Amino acid sequence: MSKLISLEDAVDLVRDGDTIMVGGFLAVGTPERLIDALIAKGVKNLTLICNDTGFIDRGVGKMVVAKMFKKIMASHVGTNRETGRQMLEGETEIVLIPQGTLIEQIRAGGFGLGGVLTKTGLGTEVEKGKQIIEVDGERYLLEKPLRANVALLFAEKADEKGNLTFHGATRNFNTYMGAAADIAIVEVQKVVKVGEMCADEVVVPGVFIDHIVDGGAL
Repeated sequence: MSKLISLEDAVDLVRDGDTIMVGGFLAVGTPERLIDALIAKGVKNLTLICNDTGFIDRGVGKMVVAKMFKKIMASHVGTNRETGRQMLEGETEIVLIPQGTLIEQIRAGGFGLGGVLTKTGLGTEVEKGKQIIEVDGERYLLEKPLRANVALLFAEKADEKGNLTFHGATRNFNTYMGAAADIAIVEVQKVVKVGEMCADEVVVPGVFIDHIVDGGAL
């Protein structure tokens, strides 16, 4: 059975107050059509889990400008001055997470792990309020898993079962977020029939993908 759905039906799966994960690295590999449709819908009070907040006119940065987030969890926000303004003005809660820790928390959320142990952040602001675990005389921070209601992803190509392949750096966080969300929606440039993709091309198995939006058909 095909997982293809319309853009309109896809954004209807995102509700006010949801936690969403969005793929992309400085707007590279970000599902721009899904983002534009969410802005048009006017969803609000979202929590965002993402590598960064893009730019004011690209990526999830457009959603920041539209003031759709109550909380943002990201590794950096410096390329979007509006994110910084909202943080300084207390309009949006910003949680900065070291990049490697962030992707490991997402991976843990996707694959049933109880968390990850890391030295990154020990002795810094990152440590505050977190459990410290000692292993063989070494101290580690326990970073707990992250999950979302909906993951919004981007891929170069998918078959109708949701097997995904990517071009270059567009892989980034897109490869793990689908596993860490209750609903995974992918915007793709091209959809092919099952069997038309070589098995070696598949980076994300279709079992992790719930819905496909054919961006090339829009």
